[in-house]
Amino acid sequence: MAQQNKKAEGFGMPWEQVYGYAQAVKKGDTVWISGQLGHNDKGELPEGMKAQMKQTYANIKELLSRYGMTMDNVVEEVIYAMDMATAFEARKSFKAEYYDDPQLVASTMIGVTGLALPGQLVEIKIIATE
Repeated sequence: MAQQNKKAEGFGMPWEQVYGYAQAVKKGDTVWISGQLGHNDKGELPEGMKAQMKQTYANIKELLSRYGMTMDNVVEEVIYAMDMATAFEARKSFKAEYYDDPQLVASTMIGVTGLALPGQLVEIKIIATE
């Protein structure tokens, strides 16, 4: 049975069908964005934490735009990182690039021993509200 009042978005990546999930779902005034990776439109990951994190935030911005939202709508982010120190430094350098006021975003960073794709260094999950 389909859920009423839910709008899902994706990037058309093969793993969306294989695994079976939406990249983002909106219900009411809230958008939940699944853990995003730093892949391009061909599903390729760049080298390095900074490059992957930059592309990850670009993917998040793209999904938000499909709902008429911007990074200003983000209320929470959870960052999963293979290397905490490198991810922390990268996130510090991007805070003002992606958020007008980073102190209005609840942020959690978690160190992990593995992520979905080989070579993946970071994954970011977002909640945004209107």
